Amino acid sequence: MQVNQPALDFELPDLDGNLHTLSGYRGRIVIVNFWSCECPHSARADALILAWLKAWGGEVVLLSIAANHNEPVRSVEEVARSRGIRKVLMDTGHIVADLYEAVTTPHVFVVDREGILRYRGAVDDVTFRQRTTTRFFLREAVEALIEGRSPPLTETPAYGCAIVREI
Repeated sequence: MQVNQPALDFELPDLDGNLHTLSGYRGRIVIVNFWSCECPHSARADALILAWLKAWGGEVVLLSIAANHNEPVRSVEEVARSRGIRKVLMDTGHIVADLYEAVTTPHVFVVDREGILRYRGAVDDVTFRQRTTTRFFLREAVEALIEGRSPPLTETPAYGCAIVREI
């Protein structure tokens, strides 16, 4: 899937069994976040994203996708609730993770109001060697789209815990 091309549609159930499609959120900016209940990088990203969502209001929707084969639904539910994540979609067969070529948690994809992928990669510039954030790539991308501009960066390397696929 290429940046500045239509994002691939998908359909996944949430924790209550309700189905969600990416195309069902057309007209809003969507953050697709491959997410983990066990990864400390996901926990750190969750805190940032939830704070930003409040500032962005209803213009932006977060779709957290749990794609780790080794994370039980009960753990996903408990952690999502404790972190305040309202919508977690289950990708237990990592079908959508494979479709999007997601490799880590977090690994974020920003889709504009028309369904075009505008950014993919890391939430910020934290890495093993750089522990202090100096740039928030996800926030820059979303705020550019809110303002009607193209994101300053369209792709960065994702950083976090590897998505656990079936062995």
